Amino acid sequence: MTAQTTDLADQDAAQTFPITISVDAMGGDSGPAVVVSGCAKSASVNPDLGFILHGPHAELEALVARRKQLRGRVTIRDAADVVTMDDKPSQVVRSGKGTSMWSAIESVRSGEATVAVSCGNTGALMALSMIRLRKLPGVNRPAIAVLYPSSNPQSFNVMLDVGADIRADAEDLLRFALMGASYARNGQNLPRPRVGLLNVGTEEHKGRTELKEAYELIAAQADAAEFDFVGFVEGGDISGNVTDVIVTDGFTGNVAIKTGEGTASLIGDLLREAFRYTPLSRLASLLALTSLRRLKKRIDPRRVNGGVFLGLNGTVVKSHGGADSTGVSAAIKLAAQLAELGFNDKLAARVARATQAAEESTE
Repeated sequence: MTAQTTDLADQDAAQTFPITISVDAMGGDSGPAVVVSGCAKSASVNPDLGFILHGPHAELEALVARRKQLRGRVTIRDAADVVTMDDKPSQVVRSGKGTSMWSAIESVRSGEATVAVSCGNTGALMALSMIRLRKLPGVNRPAIAVLYPSSNPQSFNVMLDVGADIRADAEDLLRFALMGASYARNGQNLPRPRVGLLNVGTEEHKGRTELKEAYELIAAQADAAEFDFVGFVEGGDISGNVTDVIVTDGFTGNVAIKTGEGTASLIGDLLREAFRYTPLSRLASLLALTSLRRLKKRIDPRRVNGGVFLGLNGTVVKSHGGADSTGVSAAIKLAAQLAELGFNDKLAARVARATQAAEESTE
């Protein structure tokens, strides 16, 4: 069954706002109530947002009706089927037309919405996005970019790819560098971002052949693409301040961010255990409460929830599957920022110029 809009009033609601976000309401681990709550949080702080929610109409209508912040701001697209975390991407591509995920991407493809947001199956979301939105000219492999907490003034570094594809040759890594620099320039207001290529050492002779080839390609494009190439960087630099953009393949990037998330969780658990150890340590935790809250907010992954699919004819933001309403709201905030900036058009132009320059250099 294909997604349908059930009435004219509902159909027009989201289109009256400057920015329309298409939301897969059924993708998260916690169900549509959390997603709708996240939309309401975003609506309460951004009056420019309208939403197209995709999922079972009756269920979503009841949830939206409880949120006064969403009154008159939501279009509901009926989509009865759901992509589960266990579904294979190939299966979803073949038979997922009636799902909320497919419907959410279609709203971007048709131009009704600027950005799609989903908490669903990452592999399926990327596969559907590639099939329905298609890749930008000059991009062989799209990438997923995330913001990683760092000691830089902007508090976060851009890292890509973190799981769109486990492979990447030298040309792919060059495109990742161009897309990552564009993301940092527009999303973090860095006029000339610094780009580093992740490797096992900073020496130029280290690393696999494709990394050495990518080093030369990225260095050659730096001036024309208006970024500074700092060369090879190591794992410790991901959260450091020597670079603003970390470029790597999807396998390495995914392992790195999952390791970082696990380490942050472990440190949090150990801190709580340490402060509960004795009556004196419990008193110390009360005295340090303000600082601990500041630290918690600084490293809270919900604040930067959302990986951006780069290299497609349309923008898709992937939220964590287990995101709560705060995390969903953060992903929507990121989507709204990218829409307001016209980010995808700028990215497409940047990649096109780089591709043309590379072709001219080989003639």
